[in-house]
Amino acid sequence: MTIHILSDELASKIAAGEVIERPASVVKELIENALDAGARDIRLEVRGGGQRLIRVADDGGGIAAADVPTAFARHGTSKLDSADDLFAIRTLGFRGEALPSIASVARVTMITRASDDAHGVIFKVENAQTLLYQPHGAPRGTVITVEDLFHNVPARLKFLKSPGAENAHIAEFVHAYALAYPQVRFSLVSDGKLVFQSGGSGKLSDVLLKVFGGEIARAMIAVASTENQTNSDNLQSLVSNLSVHGYVSPPSIHRGNRRLQYLFVNGRWVEDRAIAYAVTEAYHTLLMVGRFPLFVLNAQLPPDAVDVNAHPTKMQVRFREPNEVYRATQRAVRRALNEKFPVPTISFGTTALTDFRPPTSAMTNAALNLIPPAKDGQSQLGLENETLVPPLAHPIAPSSLPMLRVLGQIASTYIICEGPDGLYLVDQHAAHERVLYEKWLSEREMIFAAQNLLEPQAVELSPAHWAVYESERENLERAGFRIEPFGDNTILLRATPTLLQKREPRAALREILDLTDEGGNPIQAQAEARLIMSICKGAAIKGGQMMALDEMRALIRDLEKCNSPRTCPHGRPTMLQLNLMALQKEFGRLG
Repeated sequence: MTIHILSDELASKIAAGEVIERPASVVKELIENALDAGARDIRLEVRGGGQRLIRVADDGGGIAAADVPTAFARHGTSKLDSADDLFAIRTLGFRGEALPSIASVARVTMITRASDDAHGVIFKVENAQTLLYQPHGAPRGTVITVEDLFHNVPARLKFLKSPGAENAHIAEFVHAYALAYPQVRFSLVSDGKLVFQSGGSGKLSDVLLKVFGGEIARAMIAVASTENQTNSDNLQSLVSNLSVHGYVSPPSIHRGNRRLQYLFVNGRWVEDRAIAYAVTEAYHTLLMVGRFPLFVLNAQLPPDAVDVNAHPTKMQVRFREPNEVYRATQRAVRRALNEKFPVPTISFGTTALTDFRPPTSAMTNAALNLIPPAKDGQSQLGLENETLVPPLAHPIAPSSLPMLRVLGQIASTYIICEGPDGLYLVDQHAAHERVLYEKWLSEREMIFAAQNLLEPQAVELSPAHWAVYESERENLERAGFRIEPFGDNTILLRATPTLLQKREPRAALREILDLTDEGGNPIQAQAEARLIMSICKGAAIKGGQMMALDEMRALIRDLEKCNSPRTCPHGRPTMLQLNLMALQKEFGRLG
């Protein structure tokens, strides 16, 4: 086969495929151009999932009539002059690829007028060919209409989803940029119906109400942090100018996927798994395994500290000092959580606790012996609800608990305690996990000393268990296991941690391997801590286990001494509070 040069038309379509993947890609590029032009009002209309029509109108600075043809030429841009500019990008767009890429796969019409021009211009292009270019009356700003997307690339049409699915992708982009630019008013009309509109008030909290809904938005926790400290001279410029601000969800609001996680870098919506992981790590022990928080975070740093020219869609960036950005994000989120996170509270039916008052001395001394049953057969705790928002309650210091008096045990699983502001149900298994984990933090060598077995035991491991064993071998040794290879996928177990001395050794080891997370941490691997959490879970008192009153009292006293007594190391709550005010209302003692 001979080597030949592709035609300009084919080369343009290939290049367009790198930038324009679907209708939402067009929306993203046009919205970014409008924002770069200084628009304060951006109106978007789509039909047929964006394949039939996409129209973006803005009140930005517009384009001078003489520059319009150049704007549709490949690599025509006003945002770069030299190679040095490429490493200090201050705009969302910069390559000059968006408009020519769109024009090569759709019918495009632009009506624009710059501030200094007496009149506007209309420009039509199809298949990279100019069809119309003439003066046209128009207000300041730009209106771009994109019709019949991919009409000349039928193979791409086959990969589009249903109009509803494409509309969802488009809405996500609009939501993202409304969150990144709350000072801009965004409107989205889909098939003739207004489906989203932000107010442009400049308050991120107002946009949160529109995107997340009132219940979640009101529960979100504000994050505001500026890094002023530095560890080395070469990082001073970056760290001293790095800030992280936005909102994160409280630990009670979470999802099983990473949707509703919005990360912006200098106002650019990006995807960065490492930073998303850093945010999740900030919830360490506050969130259950496999659950993810919601967040809207914007990291501001010097333009020369981030490379935005890392991917054709500009959705991925590279940081000059990534660890500093990850740590700053993690610290900012953790600080906000420590300041705001309350103990979860049980609510009854429609009883609202938002008018809670500190209890009187009479209330404090009241003896509480009854827990009303759930109404309508539903769980009072609501733990399965992904967007559970705990009612406001009398706050408890983030790192302490009030003195609790043990009253008894229910279902051989929960310890009933009385506190100064109500009743507490303590999950004995989760509480014991927390106690054991914090003992390990302070007394590693003593609590995880190895207990030799009378006879070594051969353990055959599944491929999955073997992979965990191989990756965690050193940490298993430090935790008190003594293990030797003993053939294919078989090991010889000689000792186990003293914590597990009452467990059958082989079953205990397999459980620990099951519980140990194989995932890595891009910031700093905490494999040993993850393994110890698994051991603590395996050694902790189980649900359904009867406890003597003295044992329960000892466990509660140990829990009160913990630094983070409200959750187990894996993030499950150790307790739920039944507030006195709720009881008073349920029994009709309050008007």
